[in-house]
Amino acid sequence: MSVSPALQAPFSQRRRIIAALLVLIAALCFSAKAVLVKLAYRYDIDSISLLTLRMVFSLPFFVGIAIWAKNRAIKENRHIILSNQDWVYIFILGLSGYYLASMLDFMGLAYITAGLERLILFLYPTMVLGMNAVFFKKPVTRVQLIALALTYGGVALALMDRTQLGAGSNVPLGTVLIFFSGFTYAIYLVGSGQYIVRIGSLRYTCIAMIAASAGVILQHAIIYQLALFHYPVQVYVLSLIMAIFSTVLPTFMMSEAIRIIGAGNVAIIGSIGPVATIVLGYFLLGETFGLWQLLGTILVIIGVLRISLK
Repeated sequence: MSVSPALQAPFSQRRRIIAALLVLIAALCFSAKAVLVKLAYRYDIDSISLLTLRMVFSLPFFVGIAIWAKNRAIKENRHIILSNQDWVYIFILGLSGYYLASMLDFMGLAYITAGLERLILFLYPTMVLGMNAVFFKKPVTRVQLIALALTYGGVALALMDRTQLGAGSNVPLGTVLIFFSGFTYAIYLVGSGQYIVRIGSLRYTCIAMIAASAGVILQHAIIYQLALFHYPVQVYVLSLIMAIFSTVLPTFMMSEAIRIIGAGNVAIIGSIGPVATIVLGYFLLGETFGLWQLLGTILVIIGVLRISLK
């Protein structure tokens, strides 16, 4: 999360507790996305079509919220007019963070378990750290180097787990796809900071999601001519649930929580994500997990928390 944790005014204990609950709910919602994707794949739908349905159902919410946020900003005399260059940059970042990242994620889930997917995606804070060091010359501390060793060592342990060998047709390919999904999302986060400060997280997120939705829908139109209405009803139900409960609601829950309790506290509570996905995958998908995956998950969570809190 690239939003500054600095608070403009102190918040009451009640609001901070509510914010903590929002993070918990959002983390569980995000964790459910991988499970919903795996459930939808049982109905013989390809990754591009499933992602398109998710975006089609999400798009009206983001357009409506963007219009509402703009009108409120105009009424409060704090509306920021974006230049053509700003629009281009935001659209590029949106395509990176929610188009490419989502596409690679959905493709990777065809090959690996939901639990392993969430574990690899959880590496994105380490990628943000690396990008800041390379492009903005921010020094990497000894603590952060230890955290990097923990996180990537944890993923290596998880991949050693024999239960992953039967998880899909090509576990190495799925792992690479999910890793680059996290990488493209990290690019989005690194580039988003200046715009979140200028126009606010609400408006910025909506614009980025609209850009990503346009990219996904255009791709489907070119490849499949928007043939989206021949799937079983279960696919549309799962896509709608994914759009509302694993896309729209948790996105804004996280933004509001960061504003109230700061990114560090959000990182602590949000670390339940990989564990929640493993549990959901076990009960809803029948996925198995072994000792190495559990140990790897613990190492990744510890490492990510050290980086996030730092």
